[in-house]
Amino acid sequence: MNATVNVNVVLRHTGELGRGELGAVRALLDAAFEGDFGDEDFEHALGGMHALVYEGGEPVAHGSVVQRRVLHRGRALRTGYVEGVAVRADRRRRGIAGAVMASLEGVIGRAYVLGALSASEAGAALYAGRGWRPHPGPIGVLGPGGPERLPEEEGSTWVWTPPGGVPLDPAGRLDFDWRDGDVL
Repeated sequence: MNATVNVNVVLRHTGELGRGELGAVRALLDAAFEGDFGDEDFEHALGGMHALVYEGGEPVAHGSVVQRRVLHRGRALRTGYVEGVAVRADRRRRGIAGAVMASLEGVIGRAYVLGALSASEAGAALYAGRGWRPHPGPIGVLGPGGPERLPEEEGSTWVWTPPGGVPLDPAGRLDFDWRDGDVL
């Protein structure tokens, strides 16, 4: 990693972002995910808190945390789900993603009992270095037809328990609330 730059992360709710700002965030995510970020993916990143880093008035980094419910051992856990973590290609490896995650973890620690995210192979090292871990138990969803197991999500669904949060049973199943598109 290159030397960490001085990073100013701005936290704002989706409702505080204008159309132009949301358009700029969407363009950043489209470029960072190299076209593999669809309308439903963007929808999943909305409705919560956004951690943004700006340069010259344009976002160069983004991440958001939205509320989801996760059923675990008979309890519905208020979960901060991390979405759309990205840094513009020419600003990577400078500690910016870590600063974005630190801001999101602050939100999770103040508002939720559990943090969760779906990690790509490229993002796994960032999350592991911050204390996030893959959930070792089964993963599922509370789908329209009832609970469904999602074995393809096992190993890529990561969790983080903030201080005072709810510890998970490592063998226990996590069932996430339903949403269109990629459930996790």
